[in-house]
Amino acid sequence: MLTTWFWSGDVIRGRRVSDVVLSGTVDVPVPPARLLADWQREISSRMVLEPGDVEVMPLARARVRWPDYTRCVQAVSDWTRASGLPSVLASSDVGLMACRGARYHHDAAQYGGAAFCNLFLSEDRGLDLHFPSLGHRIPLTRGTAVIFDTGQPHGVIRRGSSGFNVDDFVPDQDWIQIFLTWELPIEDPDVGHALKVAFDIAPSTSLQPDAEQVLLNGEQATVCPDSGRWCRVD
Repeated sequence: MLTTWFWSGDVIRGRRVSDVVLSGTVDVPVPPARLLADWQREISSRMVLEPGDVEVMPLARARVRWPDYTRCVQAVSDWTRASGLPSVLASSDVGLMACRGARYHHDAAQYGGAAFCNLFLSEDRGLDLHFPSLGHRIPLTRGTAVIFDTGQPHGVIRRGSSGFNVDDFVPDQDWIQIFLTWELPIEDPDVGHALKVAFDIAPSTSLQPDAEQVLLNGEQATVCPDSGRWCRVD
């Protein structure tokens, strides 16, 4: 059983990590050429984005060059509403990210109180969003939308591969994926219901951790960055 402990106000609260992944494709326009050029300059000159890295991009600057930003957000909002989440997107923090593939990881040590909603903006680069514990692969194309539990291991890998391999990301090909991401509060009733999250499942006699973490059958565990398999922490 996979559980995560997260801060809920001033207390640590436990819950089961959801195995539900919501995905779909929404209609979003191609980003304008000047915005694509700005993203390319940002990645090539202002950051070091190695294979497997996921980094923050400047959203405020992008919006100045992005007349269809509101249309993109509205498309995701319509999709989340149809998925049983009528209003949570508007009140959630949003960021802009870039990745050159992504090593397997989970985000619950920092975002245990959230689910992620991602909208991918790049064209199909032959990459999949892979949830190894669930055997679930989502081809990444422009307009791919996905909602998942931050405690669920995931990575972005070459289509057809069985895991993350740095050698798959040869430097002479564009492997970059740009995406918008929202932090949806896991305690929101609609989010918890959509992902079938079970809260406060630990016995009343069990010791509560004093930091956010993920436990596998009650013991600390970590994710292998290459395979996505859970490994116990010695």
